[in-house]
Amino acid sequence: MPALTDRFRGHRGGVITMHRALTRFVLEPVDLVKSALLVLVLSFAWIVSLPWLCRMWAYLLGGGMRILAANTTLGLTEHHITPYIRFAIPYPRMEAIAPDAWMWWSTVAVVGLLYGASYFFSKNFTPATYLLRAVLFIQITALLYFLFFAASFPHSPDSYMEGLVTYQIALISAIPILFGLTYYIFKFGVLRKITLTLLTMIHLSLFLPLQILLQAIVLQKSVLFMPMLYIVFGLPLDIFIILAFYAWGMNWASDLNVKSG
Repeated sequence: MPALTDRFRGHRGGVITMHRALTRFVLEPVDLVKSALLVLVLSFAWIVSLPWLCRMWAYLLGGGMRILAANTTLGLTEHHITPYIRFAIPYPRMEAIAPDAWMWWSTVAVVGLLYGASYFFSKNFTPATYLLRAVLFIQITALLYFLFFAASFPHSPDSYMEGLVTYQIALISAIPILFGLTYYIFKFGVLRKITLTLLTMIHLSLFLPLQILLQAIVLQKSVLFMPMLYIVFGLPLDIFIILAFYAWGMNWASDLNVKSG
């Protein structure tokens, strides 16, 4: 009968360490204090830098629209957190263009071709196949809506763009709190926690103008694609980016791994 310790050794004789999901540690009051301080410091740094970031976004969006020759103008909406911290949220402004018959039927043709092509994908691409079909289903619902209720579509590109930028800023602002509740409580070093938070916030801050410009290029053609842009390529995409950074950070060596090693 094999020894009990053999269960913790691999087939080559190496020790199988306990997975971090099964590792137990006691959350001490000092850990909570450190997490709270990190959240406060990083949130304060973000709020102070927000006016500068908005100016940078306005510069990038304005320059991008000129380079791409987009039929848009730059809009600014004033906001303030305190009397001393004021900022103007930039966003593209454009005319709402309803889909004409050519645009509607062209989109139907593309959706039909992509849906039919999805049945020829290899089984290795099954997850991508179902993801593609889900995206196409969203576009199909938009096609049906604009076929019967185009005149009652309640959203304009201006309000959509302004809201999208505002929600993205709010999401980035919440990252220190989100990581404070889900990442800072684990036994990672302070430097690792700060690094992961800054990398996530910087990545999303640089991704914001690119995401907005790409959506503006599509929306200037027709509002037919607004539902798909919002549901698939809007905030859900940013949330997936945050989850990807969080998963990456959870794979970093924690203090418990260092001590056990």
